[in-house]
Amino acid sequence: MTKAKNPLIRPLTPQDRQQWEALWREYLDFYQTRLDDAVVDQTFARLAAADYADMFGYVAEYEGQLVGIVNCINHDHGWSIEQVTYLQDLYVSPAARKTGVGQLLIEAVYAYADQNDKANVYWMTQTFNHTARKLYDRVGIQTDFIKYRR
Repeated sequence: MTKAKNPLIRPLTPQDRQQWEALWREYLDFYQTRLDDAVVDQTFARLAAADYADMFGYVAEYEGQLVGIVNCINHDHGWSIEQVTYLQDLYVSPAARKTGVGQLLIEAVYAYADQNDKANVYWMTQTFNHTARKLYDRVGIQTDFIKYRR
C-alpha cells in the first residue's frame, strides 16, 4: 500500500467482524495479551453497534481489506461537562505502516469528538512503543501523567 492511495476510513460495522478480530488479535499479541472469546465478542458487539454510544470504532479499508482499526470509549469526566473520548486501541497492519493510516484513524476520532461535543480525546501507549510515539508526538500532546492500576 502506498501513501498516494489513501484507504477509506469509516465506522466499524457488524460485517467487519472477521477482519477486525484478526487485526485486534495482532494488536493484543504485540502487547502480549490474551482475552477470553466472550470479551472479544462483547467488545466487538459494542464497538459495532450503531445504538451503543459508550463505544465506537473506525476501520481503514484498502482494496476491500481492513488495514487498520481504532477502538474508542466515551465516558463522563469529573473535570468537564462534556464526555471525553478514550482512544483505547489503535492498530495498523505491518503492510500499511508508514503510509499515514494511523494518523487518518486518529483524525477520524478527532472529527468524531468534535462533531459529538466531546471535551477531548486521549490515549496511552507503552514507553517502548517508539514507532507509534513518533506519530503521537506529531498529532497529540504528551502529558506528564503516569498510569497506575490495581
